[in-house]
Amino acid sequence: MSLYHKYRPAEFDAIIGNEDIVNSLKAVLRKEDKPHAFLLYGPTGCGKTTLGRIIANELGCKGADFREVDSADFRGIDTIREIRRVSGYKAIEGACRVWLLDECHKLSNDAQNALLKALEDTPSHVYYILATTDPQKLIATIRGRCAQFQVALLGDSEMMALLRRVVKSEGESLQKIVYEQIILDSQGHPRNALQILEQVLAVEVDKRLGVAQRSAERQSQTIELCRALLNNSGWKLIAGILKELKQEDPESVRRAILGYCNSVLLGGENERAAKLMEMMLEPTYNTGWPGITFACYAVVCGD
Repeated sequence: MSLYHKYRPAEFDAIIGNEDIVNSLKAVLRKEDKPHAFLLYGPTGCGKTTLGRIIANELGCKGADFREVDSADFRGIDTIREIRRVSGYKAIEGACRVWLLDECHKLSNDAQNALLKALEDTPSHVYYILATTDPQKLIATIRGRCAQFQVALLGDSEMMALLRRVVKSEGESLQKIVYEQIILDSQGHPRNALQILEQVLAVEVDKRLGVAQRSAERQSQTIELCRALLNNSGWKLIAGILKELKQEDPESVRRAILGYCNSVLLGGENERAAKLMEMMLEPTYNTGWPGITFACYAVVCGD
């Protein structure tokens, strides 16, 4: 079992970071008139799905009464119709039925309208938890029907606490410099941090810093790509960098590019950075690396 799954929090008190959100959720769930729809939004790998599962558990949902749907794969109206059909039945094992719709912004327009009907006429024993990286793609009326919670990335001190907890539980120890390298590499994403940590712990002690630094090298390649794009370097150079990055997660690269360009724009006007951001606004769940390649080509050769 991966470290990310092994140490996934199962209760609110086990969560590191996002204290305001956790406290707000606790308060909301203590109320008699709880909302029947929750919207959790934030960057990839920040813990939205984990929070959704904890909410379901706090509501008293158990076993088969909890359903998790990947809306990127099941995005049509038939999915929502089936949910609405099943919601008419009482819970089998627990106090309620809960549907967690992950990446819910990928639902088609017809599916979103059907979901809105479900939110408007929700049985007392049914709850919906919507998780998304892009809430603006949900129709406004769905957002308005939900209790909304924005999940943030972890700060450096929070990430250090998470890593130290896991390393101690694994009966291991790490040098401070290795911790710092993992924190730098993960950029606030707990899932990324634990994935890097797993690679680090799998090798001998004297090789661990090198493993962590190789993750940093991949980060630096993304920065090199950003600089090449903003400096109007030739397509041959940029294509070469893209080939070096092709084993990486395209969505992580897209977000890193957005973050880099955001920093550039906050430092002053830069039309090229703005154009690159515009080309990178759409998530890559459907297009993958071809989408990144096309966006880069459009910036370089579309002038």
